[in-house]
Amino acid sequence: MFAVRTLARPAVATATSLSNAVQVRNMATLKEIQLRLKSVSNISKITKSMKMIASTKVAKAQRAMENARAYGNANNAVFLSAETKPASDSNSIFIAASSDRGLCGGIHSTVAKYTRNAIGGRPDVQVVVLGDKAKAQLSRTHRAAIALSFNQIGKDIPTFAEASAIVDIIKSSGVEFDNAHIVYNKFLSAISYEATAVEAYSEDTFKNSPNFAAFELEDDVLENLQEFTFANNVYWALVEGHAAEMAAKRSAMENATKNAGEMINKLTLTYNRGRQAVITNELIDIITGASAL
Repeated sequence: MFAVRTLARPAVATATSLSNAVQVRNMATLKEIQLRLKSVSNISKITKSMKMIASTKVAKAQRAMENARAYGNANNAVFLSAETKPASDSNSIFIAASSDRGLCGGIHSTVAKYTRNAIGGRPDVQVVVLGDKAKAQLSRTHRAAIALSFNQIGKDIPTFAEASAIVDIIKSSGVEFDNAHIVYNKFLSAISYEATAVEAYSEDTFKNSPNFAAFELEDDVLENLQEFTFANNVYWALVEGHAAEMAAKRSAMENATKNAGEMINKLTLTYNRGRQAVITNELIDIITGASAL
């Protein structure tokens, strides 16, 4: 009888050590899950706040976009009436309008992709980049083609003064062109957008239009008109791109908040299951110890 009790003691000790190991491992896991749950909850609060901020900015951006569209359509009506078209061997430049801000999905990638496809394999084309996001993407494939770049764009709704300053720097830098393709994200709805381009022409290109004589413009007036229409189209592209960016950011933050909520539910369920398993193991240990006594 003494031998049987002596042999049983190591088995009981082994079972107790295994139970303690499982309990310690579960406690560590529960602590990690609890920390992860707290981290995801904080991220959910941040994304929810960013969604609310983006929602307030979307309304203001849309109102500014409607005004910019009116002036932009007036520009296009002038060129359409004059039947302005660049020559087949014209010197073209591309202006990619984006911003410096992220957390808005792939909205900047569409501008960079459209610009790359439009440039194609032409080595003599120059590119002007508005915003650091498009610059980083275009630098990977067309670094040598980038003539100018601008940053500090996208913090607030763009203004016509900013567009005029950009045009002044482009003209003073010596970048010559017959027509400029201004690539931007066209606002379609609160959840959709597409990359497109609006044209701007030089004085000579506009002067060579078939119906230019009907306008009866003096040379100094023509120069002012060309600068105004160029700045106006840049302003249109920036403002409409900003509205599309704010809508995309709101959608991205809404999806991020939704994903964080789903992850919180899964982590909470996992934590409760693990905690229940630890409680069950402790009850088993108590009942086993009481039975042994």
